[in-house]
Amino acid sequence: MLMAHPAVLRDLIDQYEAFAALHAADADSAQVRQRMADVAYTLCVSTGTRDIDAALIAARHQLPGARPQDDFVLHSS
Repeated sequence: MLMAHPAVLRDLIDQYEAFAALHAADADSAQVRQRMADVAYTLCVSTGTRDIDAALIAARHQLPGARPQDDFVLHSS
């Protein structure tokens, strides 16, 4: 599997988080929802995952300095 460059992943994570914050502030914005969906799709394709939560975890683990214990979602029950 091809792996996205860490800088690309960092940018996608930042974009997704920014759009998520905008969406929370203005849930009626179709443009924000569409951009958020586009970034989520790109993250999923870039990480070989099928949902945004898994994509965010996978992307963060591919960043320089990532440690397995950094993502509490993997360890919570």
